[in-house]
Amino acid sequence: MNAPERIPMPDIQSLADLRNQPINRVGVKGLRYPVRLCMADGSEQHTVAAINMYVGLPAEVKGTHMSRFVEVLEGNELALDFANVQGMMLTMLARLGAVRGQIEFAFPCFIRKAAPVSGVQSLLDHEVILRASADPFGGFSLEVEVRVAATSLCPCSKEISEYGAHNQRSHITIAATLCGEISIEELVRIAEEEASCEVYGLLKRPDEKFVTERAYDNPKFVEDLVRDVSARLNSEPRVARYTVSAENFESIHNHSAYALITRDKSDGASL
Repeated sequence: MNAPERIPMPDIQSLADLRNQPINRVGVKGLRYPVRLCMADGSEQHTVAAINMYVGLPAEVKGTHMSRFVEVLEGNELALDFANVQGMMLTMLARLGAVRGQIEFAFPCFIRKAAPVSGVQSLLDHEVILRASADPFGGFSLEVEVRVAATSLCPCSKEISEYGAHNQRSHITIAATLCGEISIEELVRIAEEEASCEVYGLLKRPDEKFVTERAYDNPKFVEDLVRDVSARLNSEPRVARYTVSAENFESIHNHSAYALITRDKSDGASL
């Protein structure tokens, strides 16, 4: 019995569009895939990322090929270092016939920490986003964003109180566009070291005493947090531009305190 004759299927996406409206971003959003992180100590960490992939679409093209984004993911081992992400971007542009694109990976990263006195080990999670962009002139950029939990203690509260001072948990967020290799762990450490005190997954009583007194001896407003982190990033040659923000979840108010600094180091200006 002869096989049935295959009839070519229409490719509607490849038809011309006459509305003369290019699209800045078109693609897929919210894909969840397992990925591997290349850590600073040479180890690998397995996690799951929410992935967004976009390309620019010329005005004359009706639609993009959505299935090809997933094919790009399936064709990669998804080890998230600078070279692999850049290679994935080039593959995506070639498969989609595009000259402009963006890929975003959002995932939890776990870093093992030792408590400051007892030395007990525990994992602490940090929210990380990698944003890769390619432009029509062959330029490629990679931004690493980390959100780090920390402790802040209010200088004003300490100054006016006869004993004690109110403190709160803070989220310090660094979004750094790189011009050299810098690890997730290094950005996390910058945020932790500039807080009133770090936070830990596991503490014993001697550790609790230490972190309580450490914060009391190192009070910082939300403005201090972003200025001190900004100063560290200003002196970091592997960072081309950055945004640093801090949100203090106030313990004596039903609102947060917030501050943000953005700087492009190529022109020396804050935005």
